[in-house]
Amino acid sequence: MTIIHPPSTKEDILNYLLKHGQAKASELAQALEITPQATRRHLKDLETEDLIQHQSQQVGLGRPQHIYYLSKQGRDHFPSRYGEFAVSFLKTLTETLGEQQVGEVLRKQWERKAEDYRQRIGNGPLGERVSKLVKLRQEEGYMAEIHLFNPKNSCQSLKEGYILAEHHCAISEVAESYPTVCGHELEMFAEILPDCTVERTHWINKGEHNCGYLIQAN
Repeated sequence: MTIIHPPSTKEDILNYLLKHGQAKASELAQALEITPQATRRHLKDLETEDLIQHQSQQVGLGRPQHIYYLSKQGRDHFPSRYGEFAVSFLKTLTETLGEQQVGEVLRKQWERKAEDYRQRIGNGPLGERVSKLVKLRQEEGYMAEIHLFNPKNSCQSLKEGYILAEHHCAISEVAESYPTVCGHELEMFAEILPDCTVERTHWINKGEHNCGYLIQAN
């Protein structure tokens, strides 16, 4: 007989933080429909297990609020076994062909992917193309979202823009061992959106909670 275990509240918290990047205890309690006391208890346990971290944020004259987010160990809690194979395969290629040849292989792979993306995204309005790009990334295992870019002050450009956020990297293990693939990814986005400027705003490899790209029309 198969025993089906009920979902874990701690797992729900980890999944929420993976998707949203960060959250306050009150937000988690409301989203997961559990009491604030239970939420704080789970958060304390998860911090003890080194799966999450927090930073304090001062709001007004009250007590600082804790903002929680996943630690690197917490991100590793969402394994991709095919990533282990990919890293091992690339190491074997490097030993056999050398770093320069492997770098060329990775570059050609991203060029091929960019061409595939261009054909599938088409030539519609920027918002439509960006939405299609997010859907393609989601289908490949990236927890991708798109948000309108809102300049913080009038000195910034008012051109049409979007923030592409990827909360979970489908090739995180490869990116850790071969960070050049992230550079190719940035080049790929710029190539499939030739009428835009694409800049990296966040990078998981630098300890940030997601990979983020600012996409603005030229």
